[in-house]
Amino acid sequence: MKINITCDDKYEAQKLANFIFIKEGKETYITGILNVIKNELVISLKDKSAHSILLKDEEDVEKFADFIQSVLDNEHTLKSTRIIEHVVEIAKE
Repeated sequence: MKINITCDDKYEAQKLANFIFIKEGKETYITGILNVIKNELVISLKDKSAHSILLKDEEDVEKFADFIQSVLDNEHTLKSTRIIEHVVEIAKE
């Protein structure tokens, strides 16, 4: 299953891709979604820090939250991430 998430700019796309995927373990640094404020997503990481990521719009925030929830619940594992300009392509299995 793949999804494309459009970020506010290329920097936000790189930030999101880096937080999402640990290649060797096929897991994520993200441990939860703390808050959603319009097109802003606030996530918590394994190191207990919180980070804000700006996506294109509220629809992309909802799409990402729905997609990543099954990974956080250990129902799916991440397969890959790819950055194309300001879009992050995420695949899970």
